[in-house]
Amino acid sequence: MSEFRDRLRVIAGFRESEAEQVRDLMFGRLNSRLARWQPSQVDLELSVKERETPSQRVVLECWISGMPKFVATSRENDLDKALVEVRDDLWNQINREVTKTESARNR
Repeated sequence: MSEFRDRLRVIAGFRESEAEQVRDLMFGRLNSRLARWQPSQVDLELSVKERETPSQRVVLECWISGMPKFVATSRENDLDKALVEVRDDLWNQINREVTKTESARNR
């Protein structure tokens, strides 16, 4: 089991019984992107606002030591699809920042 799973705070809008399922959906691909850092350097927070309404919004925030704050959001009504969407968006944001940082170092 990934230590990054333990760094995810599942807050507002999720039921306690959903926490493990949420973590299962969030990690895997995301673990590979975060592997360059120690788990203690990463904090993640997941929330859903206005759940089960047309204006539902899932928000995944990520703080990584030495990096800007990342925020991924989804307005997808299906919660599982929204979780996958924010996970993949976060992966892409981190990837872009890492690529930008590495390119700047190589100049």
